[in-house]
Amino acid sequence: MGKRYLAAFIAFVVLGVVFAVHGGNSIKRGYLDEAAMQGGTTLRLAVAALEGHLRRYEALPALIADQPDIEALILAPNDPVRRHATNLYLANINALLSSSDIYMLTMDGETIAASNFDLPTSFVGQNFSYRPYFQEAAEGKQSRFYALGTTSAKRGYYFSSPIEIGGKILGVIVFKVDIDTLEASWVGGDSRIFVSDPEGIIFMTGTQDWLYHSLLPLTKERLERTSASRRYSDADLKPLAFTRRVEDGHELMSIPESGSLREYLVLSQTMPEAGWTVNVLTDTASARAQAQTVVIAGLLLLCLAGLGFAILMQRRARLAERMHMQEAAQVELERRVEERTSDLARVNRRIEEEIAERRATEQQLRQTQADLIQAGKLAGLGQMSAALSHEFNQPLAAAKTYSDSAEVLIERGRLDEARDNIRRISALIDRMASISRHLRNFARKPNEKLSAVPLDEVIRDTLEIVAARLKSAGAELSVQMDEPVPLVLAGSIRLQQVLVNIITNAADAVEGLEDRRIDLSGKTEGGRVRICVRDRGPGVPEAIRERIFDPFFTTKGVGKGLGLGLSISYNIVKDFGGSLSVEAHAQGGAEFLIDLASAGACLDQAAE
Repeated sequence: MGKRYLAAFIAFVVLGVVFAVHGGNSIKRGYLDEAAMQGGTTLRLAVAALEGHLRRYEALPALIADQPDIEALILAPNDPVRRHATNLYLANINALLSSSDIYMLTMDGETIAASNFDLPTSFVGQNFSYRPYFQEAAEGKQSRFYALGTTSAKRGYYFSSPIEIGGKILGVIVFKVDIDTLEASWVGGDSRIFVSDPEGIIFMTGTQDWLYHSLLPLTKERLERTSASRRYSDADLKPLAFTRRVEDGHELMSIPESGSLREYLVLSQTMPEAGWTVNVLTDTASARAQAQTVVIAGLLLLCLAGLGFAILMQRRARLAERMHMQEAAQVELERRVEERTSDLARVNRRIEEEIAERRATEQQLRQTQADLIQAGKLAGLGQMSAALSHEFNQPLAAAKTYSDSAEVLIERGRLDEARDNIRRISALIDRMASISRHLRNFARKPNEKLSAVPLDEVIRDTLEIVAARLKSAGAELSVQMDEPVPLVLAGSIRLQQVLVNIITNAADAVEGLEDRRIDLSGKTEGGRVRICVRDRGPGVPEAIRERIFDPFFTTKGVGKGLGLGLSISYNIVKDFGGSLSVEAHAQGGAEFLIDLASAGACLDQAAE
């Protein structure tokens, strides 16, 4: 028995040494992996916050560059009245968007209008031709740049866009976005977060002592590139004192702080669009302390295990009591299983209730969509009411003249001429009845299912409705159709609504222009029918092309549209199993493309 106890003691000592050496390294590696996972989460959140903050303003310079006030001033940059009006406009937009500054430059880099025109740090009169964001925008590009303001001495991120009129770049519009709020959120956290530029210089950090310190050697070439763009104005650039090493696949950085050397786990992610690198430093002291605690606890457990083994060997008599405790534990486990089963049943019932609620919500959404389509149709009819009134008044006036003339002709016995007037009156009445019938059918809520619809009939009914709008805009519509006439799988009334919306938008686009031609074509391509409506208007800017089918998005002025027409048309075509898209035509203008299934091809397949 004594030899058995001695052998067991030696075995526990050897096991303890092996655990302390090899197990300690594994445990330390595990805690470093856990710290890396936590740091990775912090890194993703920081990158997402930065990207979200910057994308909020990305498309705004191009939109502002197309505004009438901006174009008017760039055409007459020395006009004091237009300068003052543009200054006020930029100040209002800046306050509305909560940006830092918005300003406008001529092609020589001089600022002619700014949102801070009335402040001591006004940009008006300043020349920023040395900034990369100006140089790239002057070449026709959308530019982004981070820098320390030379006038305001405030850090910010710059978005710039060219001001282009008639295909010629006449100036540049610039947005400056403040990022101090994001940086403030990094102060006081468990991790150290900082952002460095392509030259390795830290320009955003929750640790202000590291600001404008470089992670890379400050070579002459790096300093010259930074100085050329005046990215950091007159800031004093210094190297950051640190050492790097790799341990167990993790990059570690040691930095002297408060008279001691602190070790951090380094995680980095690049932001290619901005040209930044986001870094998260996680203190390894906690992970190492936890690993050491686990090793000590493990050794203690080994000691306790040895003590328990000795006690077990000496007290076999307690085996019955242990078995009783196991039975009690089994009973407790079964009780917990029953409780968990009951909980799962309650969760299942709750899920079934949520499914029922979602189905009801989906049904309500379909009804709302149908009501929205009807509202869009009525809104379109309302916009055409003035032109349609003229369409009705003109035949009524002609009918009045013909009837008066017929009365005189009858009195004079000229019955043939009187009959001819009556026939003319009848033709005018038929014309008015045709327009009224099309409008009544167009306004009615459609209850139709998908069927084979002749494209020429839909286009003919559509032209009856939009003829007045085309006439008021002075637009000329030409129609080209494949022979035989394509049959599309759609609903006649809803497809008619889509064409009315798109042709009306085309008439709005060309109104007042020299070239007011609109082309409408329909052709069959490989079992699909492609309908194209092309205008010669200003086209749809690429910056808003992806949003043009969003509900309530419109480029028209106040009172000239709800922004629902294209959104409703998009959903109608999608219900038909087709697609609606917009492209820029190579010769100018916008080109709306409707792709639908060919009913003829579907019938051929069914016959086979």
